[in-house]
Amino acid sequence: MLIWDAHTHFSGVDGDTPEQRIENLLRFADRMDVERLCVSMGLKWTHDPSPAELRQSNEDVLRAVKRFPDRVYGFVYLSPKHVEASLAELDRCVRDGPMVGVKIWVAMRCNAPELDPLVRRAVALKAIILQHTYVKTTGNLPGESTPDDLAQLARRHPDATFLCGHTGGNVALGVRAIRDCKNVFADLCGSDPCAGMTELAVRELGANRVLYGSDAGGRSFGSQLAKVFGASISESAKKLILGENLKRLLTPILKQKGVKL
Repeated sequence: MLIWDAHTHFSGVDGDTPEQRIENLLRFADRMDVERLCVSMGLKWTHDPSPAELRQSNEDVLRAVKRFPDRVYGFVYLSPKHVEASLAELDRCVRDGPMVGVKIWVAMRCNAPELDPLVRRAVALKAIILQHTYVKTTGNLPGESTPDDLAQLARRHPDATFLCGHTGGNVALGVRAIRDCKNVFADLCGSDPCAGMTELAVRELGANRVLYGSDAGGRSFGSQLAKVFGASISESAKKLILGENLKRLLTPILKQKGVKL
């Protein structure tokens, strides 16, 4: 089956440079027949990045994309706390560069109006948006979004395409929060594999709105692939989740950039 990973990072991977880390990440991906990776954020993370830290993070990802342009797709890291700097990074990395998506983490909850200009620019550039979401039993970080927050943003921007990162960690809550937002797709990555979670997502959303992601190197490719391969769903649904859905979502911007599919 075609396997495209919607959600990977450099964290947890050996290497002193972006080139070394992406080489190692792809070495692990090859063991599991994962063909292409979406990578975001750099070698060093901060919950509330400055404009300079955003730029450095994106530089790291650009170096990885340059090293393996046929296998690695970059998502530009943005912060709604720095709207003008983030718009400039969108233009630098997506409009004028090779990146194909947006990554937003935990600096500010994503239902805030500061997200609106970033989403509008992403739509204009045909970039999809990966928004981290979580529902933590111990309480979320300050500024950390939930799937409900993302649903509010998605309703304001029905022409945008959003990936609900981790589907909130609690798939039962996450898929129900985004169920009526047809422009939001469930990214299953990161949480421990639990029996029935993928079946629930498919039942609530349809297989065409569910995506495989690993969150590697914070998680293993194998443990996250098991969520799909071990699910009691049809082979056609597994094909959609493992790669065909992500390929479909990325095709407009990849074709625009002349990327070979």
